[in-house]
Amino acid sequence: MLLSSLSVAIIDYGSGNLRSAAKAFERSAREAGLIAEVQITSDPDQVAAASHIVLPGVGAYGDCIRGLRACDGMVDVLNRAVIEGGRPFLGICVGMQLLATVGREFGDHDGLGWIDGEVVPLAPGDASLKIPHIGWNDMNITNGAGHPVLAGLDTGAHAYFVHSFHFKPSSPDHILAEADYGGAVAAIVGRDNIIGTQFHPEKSQNTGLRLITNFLNWSPPQ
Repeated sequence: MLLSSLSVAIIDYGSGNLRSAAKAFERSAREAGLIAEVQITSDPDQVAAASHIVLPGVGAYGDCIRGLRACDGMVDVLNRAVIEGGRPFLGICVGMQLLATVGREFGDHDGLGWIDGEVVPLAPGDASLKIPHIGWNDMNITNGAGHPVLAGLDTGAHAYFVHSFHFKPSSPDHILAEADYGGAVAAIVGRDNIIGTQFHPEKSQNTGLRLITNFLNWSPPQ
């Protein structure tokens, strides 16, 4: 991929830390010497034209999936660009959870279904741990060893989490990294050209910037 063709679409569907995410992508591109156009957009045509697609998300699962589907044509474009076209995709926090088959927050809500599994309440084995899980936590790299987007990230890398629900993929092969919060919690999930982080890379300092840079450099095999 030519550097001049690098473009990032951060999807605006009414949920997410859009500006802070955009700033983190701009900084990562600049520090890596990449030429990248970073757009916050609700326009499916801009998403279709992007080389890399980012879906952030903050709030309740049902509100987020309804907001995404309310963007006329967006889910269809995402399916064409990501599932059919193999475009690199990053989901962040609830944007990662929307990859699931179903989210069980205030009722059951169908997700995108790109990674089979469910989003369920956190239930720490340690009763002293508070919900939501807010703050820094260490990651344990599991099936993500060798993944291009996790290059340079080792077990023990710190990331910043804010969540009350977590994604439980049906296949453990789709869990690339875990965090321990009174039990194992998926911190990074992925398959093929799709990756998602439960933590916020835009708030995770060096860990987040490294992951974003790796994502920008990622060209999954078609």
